[in-house]
Amino acid sequence: MKKVLIVLAIALVVAGFFFFGLNDLLTLEGIQARLSQFYQWRDDAPLLVGGVFFLTYVVIAAFSLPGAALMTLLAGALFGLWWGLLLASFASSIGALFAFLAARYLLRESFQNKFASKLKNINQGMEKDGGFYLFTLRLLPLFPFFIVNILMGLTTIKAWTYYWVSQIGMLAGTFVYVNAGVQLAQIDSLKDIISPALLGSFALLAVFPLIAKKILDWYKGRQVYKDWNKPSSFDRNMVVIGAGAAGLVSSYIAAAVKAKVTLVEAHKMGGDCLNYGCVPSKALIKSAKVAHNMRHATDYGLQNVDVNYDFRSVMARIHRIIATIEPHDSVERYTDLGVDVIKGYATIIDPWTVEIADDKGKTQRLTTKSIVVAAGSKPFIPPISGLESVDYLTSDTLWESLSKQEAPPKRLVIIGGGPIGCELSQAFARLGSNVFQVERGSRLLKKEDQEVSDYTKNCLEADGVQVMLEHDAVRCERIEGSQRIIVKHEGTETVLEFDALIIAVGRSARMTGYGLENLGIDTEGTVVTNDYLETKYPNILAAGDVAGPYQFTHVASHQAWYAAVNALFGTFKKFKADYRVIPWVTFIDPEIARVGINEQEACEQGIEFEVTRYDIAELDRAITDSQTTGWVKVLTVPKKDKILGVTIVGNHAGELLAEYVLAMKHGLGLNKILGTIHTYPTMSEANKAAAGEWKRAHAPQTLLKWVEKYHHFRRS
Repeated sequence: MKKVLIVLAIALVVAGFFFFGLNDLLTLEGIQARLSQFYQWRDDAPLLVGGVFFLTYVVIAAFSLPGAALMTLLAGALFGLWWGLLLASFASSIGALFAFLAARYLLRESFQNKFASKLKNINQGMEKDGGFYLFTLRLLPLFPFFIVNILMGLTTIKAWTYYWVSQIGMLAGTFVYVNAGVQLAQIDSLKDIISPALLGSFALLAVFPLIAKKILDWYKGRQVYKDWNKPSSFDRNMVVIGAGAAGLVSSYIAAAVKAKVTLVEAHKMGGDCLNYGCVPSKALIKSAKVAHNMRHATDYGLQNVDVNYDFRSVMARIHRIIATIEPHDSVERYTDLGVDVIKGYATIIDPWTVEIADDKGKTQRLTTKSIVVAAGSKPFIPPISGLESVDYLTSDTLWESLSKQEAPPKRLVIIGGGPIGCELSQAFARLGSNVFQVERGSRLLKKEDQEVSDYTKNCLEADGVQVMLEHDAVRCERIEGSQRIIVKHEGTETVLEFDALIIAVGRSARMTGYGLENLGIDTEGTVVTNDYLETKYPNILAAGDVAGPYQFTHVASHQAWYAAVNALFGTFKKFKADYRVIPWVTFIDPEIARVGINEQEACEQGIEFEVTRYDIAELDRAITDSQTTGWVKVLTVPKKDKILGVTIVGNHAGELLAEYVLAMKHGLGLNKILGTIHTYPTMSEANKAAAGEWKRAHAPQTLLKWVEKYHHFRRS
C-alpha cells in the first residue's frame, strides 16, 4: 500500500506539473521572458528566492521532471557563477538521490528477483567498481540525468556512494551550465552551450575514471611487489607448476603462441584425472556394468550368466587403459610441442623466481615473467578418531593397493555420499563386494534435486549397496587383526567390520609445498584469485582445483586458457573467466548429468522458472535398448523457451547433455532444439521430445481455436 501511495503521489506531481503549464515556464524562452521579474524577486528577498529555487530544483530532479538543465542556467543568471554553482550542484545531487531512493524502494526488489541470473555479474561489478561506473556516466552529459538516477536505483550500489560520486561527477557539467547561465540573456539555444567540441571534451573527461583505475591498479601492484627485486631479464615467459589438466593446457597454449614455457611435475604427468580419478574410475565402472548386464541378460532375451572373474584382471585392464592414454600427456609429447618439461619439485622463491629440484637431485632456478599454479587437489581426510590405526584407502591409493587382489574386498565401507562415493559404491557392489556407504547428511548428492538424490539411493540399493544416511563416522578400531569402524545414528552406535575402507568425502586443493606461504598468499581453502585468475601478485595465476570453485577436469582445462592468455598477454587485454555454463556428470548407472541451475538452486536464489519434463520411458530407442529409466528435466524462464538449467537422468545422460550446453552457451532456446533434425532412433531424440513437451504446454490456444474454425469453414 505504501508503494501504491508513493506512485500515486508521483503521478499527481507529474500531472500537476503539466496541467498548470510549468513545463512551458521551464523553457529557455519562458525563463528569458521572465528574467527581469526573477531579478526583482532576488533583489527584494535573496535568501527566500535562493531557498525556493533550491527546493524547486530538488523537486524537479527528484520527480524526474523536464527542466533540470534550464534550472542550472537560471542558477547562474540569478546568483552568479560561484553561488549558482553551489546551489545547483547540491540541489541536483540531493534531487538525484531522492529519485535514486524512490526507484530503489519501488522497483529494485522485483527487478532483481525477475532478472537475478542476468544481474549476478552486474551486481558483483557494481559492488567492486560501482563508483567508477557512476563517475563515468556523470561526466558524460550524453546520458540523461533522470535515466541514470533510476537505473542506478535498481542496482546494489550504496546510497552514500551514489550521492557523493554524483556530487563530484556532475560538478564539471554543472559548472559549464552555470557559467553559461551568467550570460543567459545572450543565449538563443542550448546548442550555444553544448557544442561538439565540448561534448568531445566531456567524453575525454569521462575516460578519466578508467585511467584512474589503471593508475590505482598500477599503484597497488607496486605496493605488492615493493619488497621484491624484479629481475632485469627473464629465462622464461611462463613457468607452470603441475601437469594435470590445467597445467597441461596452460603450457600447451604458451608453447602454441611461441612463448618459452617450463612445465614442472613432481609425480605423474596427467595429474589426478588420468592416474587416480576420471580414467581409472570410469574403467572400473565399465567392467562393473558389463558384469551387471551379464547377470541380467534376460532383459535382452538371453540367459543370465553367473559372472566368475579374476579381480586382478579387472585392475590390470584399468592400468592398461591408463597406459594407453598416458602418451597423450607424456613428457615426450609436450617436449615435441615445444614445452620444456622438468620432472621435479617446484618452489616459488619470489614472484619471478622458481627453484626446481629435479628427480636426479639437481637444483636450478628460473626467472619467469609469469607463473601458473596448477597443483591440483588431494583427497580430504576427515578427523575420525583412530583412523590412522586402520588401513584406509582413498580414490588416489585404491588402484595400486587393490590391484594384486584376486577378489574385490568382501566387506567394503565407503565414507561419503558425493559423486565419488556413489560411483565407487555401485561399481564395487556390482563386482561382488558387500558395500556399506556411510553419509552423515540426510541424502546422497546433496547438490542435486531431492528426486535425483532419491533416485540415486534406489539405484545403489538395487545393486546391493547398504546406504546409511545420517550416520556419523565416530571412530576406527583394530582389534585382534579385525578392522572396524563405528558409526552413530540418532545416538545409537553400529559397528561395521571391513576388509577395506575407502574415504571419499571430497578433495582439497594442494596449497602447500611450493612456496605460496612464503609470498604471503593465503593457503587456506583455495588460492584467492580475481576474475582474471590472478593472485595478489598479478603475474602469479592459478587454475584448476587450486583455484576452485569447481573440481572438474573440464573446468580446469577451461580455466587454463584464461590463465595462460592473461599471463602472456594481460598487459594488452585481460579476459574474465566465464563460469556461466558449467556441465557435470555423476557416472553411476544410469548416469546423472546437469548444466545450469536445478529446481533446488532456483528456489534458493529466488529465480522464477517453469519445468518441462520428458520421461525417457517414452523414447523409442530407450525401449529397444531396455534402458527406459530416467528423465529429461528442463528449467526455463516463465513463458519463454530460454533455458536456465537441465538435469538428465538416464543411460548416456552425459552425452545427451552436450546439446543443452551448446544451446545455453550460445543463447539458443528450446524452439531451436525442436526445429533441429535428430536421427531416429537415437537417445538424442529425448532432447527434441523435451522441447516438444514445452511447445505443447505453450501452444497458442486462442489462435488454435480460430484455426479450428477456419478448417471447419473450409470443410463446409
